[in-house]
Amino acid sequence: MTDGRWELLRALGAVADSPAAAGAVAPSLGLDVPAAAEHTEVFILNTPPYASVYLGPEGGLGGEGTDRAAGFWRALALTPPAEPDHLTALLSLYAHLGQAAAGTRRPATAAALTRSRAALLSEHLWPWLPAYLDAVTDVAGPALTAWATLARRALTAEYRDLPAQAGLPLALRAAPPPLTAEGRISDLTGALTTPARSGIILTRHQLAAGAGQAGVGHRIGERRFTLHAMLDQDPVPALAWLAGEARRWQRRHRSRESGGATGRWWHARAAHTAQVLHDAATAGVEVPELPR
Repeated sequence: MTDGRWELLRALGAVADSPAAAGAVAPSLGLDVPAAAEHTEVFILNTPPYASVYLGPEGGLGGEGTDRAAGFWRALALTPPAEPDHLTALLSLYAHLGQAAAGTRRPATAAALTRSRAALLSEHLWPWLPAYLDAVTDVAGPALTAWATLARRALTAEYRDLPAQAGLPLALRAAPPPLTAEGRISDLTGALTTPARSGIILTRHQLAAGAGQAGVGHRIGERRFTLHAMLDQDPVPALAWLAGEARRWQRRHRSRESGGATGRWWHARAAHTAQVLHDAATAGVEVPELPR
């Protein structure tokens, strides 16, 4: 292990922190400095870098997903930071554990630190980062697309260094059930904007593009509001576009199935979503209205 390995991962995490932090570390990574507007578009408006958004049952910041990450910090006898599931914090902790294991002269301590680092990767980073980095590339300009590519290579190398994983991480074992085509629009939009239920990541950027492709108006607002407006205007083409989007994510996850049970789980969930939406669009269903 070299310090360069841990500094690389720490710097990759810092890019997601703020425009100023990204500007400070991007040259050391061989990357162009992302403009503040691009940084905001990616990390604030479309793909916030929090594990809770992608692994939590609510599909948003905080809640069970954040609590699970905070518990990991406490298990290491560390006080959780204000945002314990933020990518910057998680990669900084990962690098810290790696450096500490490399620096100790006690084999038992080094082994315990290495086990903790492996658990951090398998439970709190790898379950969401491959899909997250795909979503970033849907939105980002050249600077942050290059960042996502470098981050993917570095994290894939870390994952391949792990011992074989027998089962799913807790967040996926405890995930809420997949979506169904039954119920009100609010049920469907809630499931579709919760990655742990749908197996897909619907960003504001993709919804704007999808509205155009479906031939419906794009109403700017929170994603569930935008999606509700699309389904309310003309459900069949909106459902057809969503089914295509789910198939796109299904293909992405399929390319990572060799990554073990986690990749297979995401693939199966996206495939289920694609089928449900395809069936609903083909049947020409009327999606029930929200109460007025």
